[in-house]
Amino acid sequence: QVQLEESGGGLVQAGGSLRLSCAASGSGSSVDSMGWYRQAPGNQRDLVASIRSGGGTVYADSVKGRFTISRDNAKNTVYLQMNSLTSEDTGVYLCYVNAYRWGVGPFTYWGQGTQVTVSS
Repeated sequence: QVQLEESGGGLVQAGGSLRLSCAASGSGSSVDSMGWYRQAPGNQRDLVASIRSGGGTVYADSVKGRFTISRDNAKNTVYLQMNSLTSEDTGVYLCYVNAYRWGVGPFTYWGQGTQVTVSS
């Protein structure tokens, strides 16, 4: 099992910055990609950014050039640096981990989510 602990959300003014962190802990799984989804009220859950264990990254078009995802493999922690925030970035940010559960197979773990609110 893998547990995810998120931190770093909050309230920020438009144009400001926030840094999200998500630490994975536990045993019995090998971690591959990690990343963040965003869910705004009434909207579906959309991918914001992801990063593979080898460092390859994917970003939503709406955050390219403003957000940077990184990870520390030794700590099984993924970070999301968010700059030039706008009200469109408001939502619950959910950390996820794609892993291989030994003896089970591919599995996706989810964090509880952290609220990001950008005031205009």
